[in-house]
Amino acid sequence: MLRLYEFLLSANCYKARLLMTQLAIPFERIELDFTKQEHRHPEFLHKNLQGKVPVLELETGDFLLESNAIMFYLSKGTQFLPDDHLEQSKVMQWLFFEQYSLMPYLASCRFWMTILNKADEFSEIIIEKQKSGYAALAVMEQHLQSHSFFVGNQYTIADIGLFAYVHVADEGGYSLTEFPGIQLWLERVKNQPHYIDITQV
Repeated sequence: MLRLYEFLLSANCYKARLLMTQLAIPFERIELDFTKQEHRHPEFLHKNLQGKVPVLELETGDFLLESNAIMFYLSKGTQFLPDDHLEQSKVMQWLFFEQYSLMPYLASCRFWMTILNKADEFSEIIIEKQKSGYAALAVMEQHLQSHSFFVGNQYTIADIGLFAYVHVADEGGYSLTEFPGIQLWLERVKNQPHYIDITQV
């Protein structure tokens, strides 16, 4: 059986958990509490020298790192990854956008405000981060004005990757009231079969 090393509140970990649930892939969860530095224990660092989650342990004993790489591996040959080469590349295009243009700004604000509960301490940098976060959300909004999903008008791992942090953006102080396309898309994702919330295991 696959083993997923994760921190429940991490949206990156949620990507893998949501996809495996929707694919009905059995897996064992191994929770690592970041607030207790459990990801820095030597036993875990043997699995990932960076001390980051998620980590997917395969039945072969290999370890697969990085949330979007894990999703790509799991979705190969399923409806969550198109067969068409160009559409596969567009999936990767959005996943790179998520990691470089969206996640750093939404995730950090959420971490400081909700997980660490230190909004006052990080207030100035949160305001700066939110500027870039809103710019990324505006790009998504423009795309969703004429598309139901992000690639080929079908639900793919591109949607899961983007959804993970956007659906909890309010926990980082973001308001989505000016993004009606994103709001409708969030509901479409939540209505997919076997959807689970970020806190569900």
